[in-house]
Amino acid sequence: MSKELTRSPIRQDFIGLEKAKQHDVQRSLWRSVFIIATCTAAMVVNVTNTSSASISLPTIEKDLNIKEEELQWLISAYSLSSGCFLLFFGRLADIYGRKKAFMIGTLSQVAFSLGCGFAQSGTTLVILRAFQGMGAAATIPSALGILAHAFPPSRMRSIAFATFAAGAPVGGAFGMIIGGVLTQITSTHWRSPFYLVAAMSALTGISGMISFDADVTSAEAVDWIGVTLVTVGLVLILFVLGQGEVAPQGWKTPYIITLLIVGIIMVLLFLLWERHLEQSLDDPSRAPSAWRPPPLMSLSLWTRAKGRMAVILVIAFLNWSGFMSWTFWVQLYYQNYLLLTPIETMLRFLPLFVVGCLCNVLVAMFVGKLPLIIFAVSGTLLTASAAILFALIDPTVTYWAFGFPSAVLVVFGADFVYSSGTIFIAKIALPHERSVAGAMFQTMAQLGIAVGLAVSTLVFNIVVKNESADVGVTLNSAGTNAPRSAQLKGYRSAQWTCASFALMAALLAALCLHGVGIVGDKKTLQHATSDKTIVVRSESEDN
Repeated sequence: MSKELTRSPIRQDFIGLEKAKQHDVQRSLWRSVFIIATCTAAMVVNVTNTSSASISLPTIEKDLNIKEEELQWLISAYSLSSGCFLLFFGRLADIYGRKKAFMIGTLSQVAFSLGCGFAQSGTTLVILRAFQGMGAAATIPSALGILAHAFPPSRMRSIAFATFAAGAPVGGAFGMIIGGVLTQITSTHWRSPFYLVAAMSALTGISGMISFDADVTSAEAVDWIGVTLVTVGLVLILFVLGQGEVAPQGWKTPYIITLLIVGIIMVLLFLLWERHLEQSLDDPSRAPSAWRPPPLMSLSLWTRAKGRMAVILVIAFLNWSGFMSWTFWVQLYYQNYLLLTPIETMLRFLPLFVVGCLCNVLVAMFVGKLPLIIFAVSGTLLTASAAILFALIDPTVTYWAFGFPSAVLVVFGADFVYSSGTIFIAKIALPHERSVAGAMFQTMAQLGIAVGLAVSTLVFNIVVKNESADVGVTLNSAGTNAPRSAQLKGYRSAQWTCASFALMAALLAALCLHGVGIVGDKKTLQHATSDKTIVVRSESEDN
């Protein structure tokens, strides 16, 4: 690590400035609480943007007369733009200031959420959803960097990251609850959740403006070539993953194959370019310039902690493939197979909200006492167990037999992996790259969502088609005439696919995370009653 700290005078000065800033923070306990609450609120808003829109899709389809094949883009546009711009905005946050990037992101969320509420056509709504996602791409990595910078390794940092991670399941449940209720009982129907998200974003931005520490900026140049390569590459790959199943000829459609190949080539070129830039930093005779800036993403990040950084990122990819696909198929099962209303569906997702809060307490209590492998293996196995319960579900029995335990287990799985993973990344990332490191984690999770949905959808469609053919039914173009037995088999098969992703993550964690040890800290932050310097006091000489 010492080699990386001395690669360039600009970077060395910036790291020194970050460390000096971190060890002389003027902040009271209440202000620290507001920092954690604000960053967590940003995560809640981010996930609410997806879950509230998802439960409103049938109403939006009827109101705006959107074609069924275009409906998925109301969700995909947000995830696509968010996933593709995470690295870019994470790097900008590290260079120009995380507070500044966070405020720009929340302002974007406010403006485009209001725009979505006033949209009069499906095309307009999809475009505005894409801009909404760009706002999330700025706020989430900035929030991770802000938390890592605001709280040195301590119990308070563990609490901060556990709370932030709990924002994902809480946001998912909150979005479904508020989306289902507002869509069904308000006069503006599906537009109401967008207005609420705009208000939540505004409050989050105001809280951040008041509570966040002042920015630490850098004179480093931006790697615009790397930004272009990775953004275009990810846009193409994620577009293909979202469009492959609904293209005219499915995955065999010529433009799907072409775009996938071009996207992969762009990402490979990005990796080669980043390797070239990182090697340039090792050469003291080659000073940084506009054409030779510091890399957008140092490839050495993947090799940190003897390659465990890469392992954690792959685990995040696989576990999020299973977790978010579970959410997608459970929601469809309730509404399309059991024919439940949005509010009835929402009620069945309530455990996500309650258990998400409980997970926050448990992770904060034990992340400084148990090794990372315990959280990673148990979290991924719990995610797999939740999917297996729905893969074995009997529609005739009560919700409490399969649905309730599955909803409880999946939150524990997601929160254990996310919180311990982000704490680990914050611990091994250098001060000047914390937002980028957080963006890498988020990007892998977003890619996991896209791959999980694409693969599970492919499995669902194949199983439903084959099962329908076995009973002599030829499916129409929309698949609406599929026998109920075929639909049930499809839902079960999709959940087995979700479970397989999580089980692969569990196997990887069990094999590769031995020896990592405890990623949390037992230190405490002693706050003054007013905005005075935080003093770090160790409870144990071992840490």
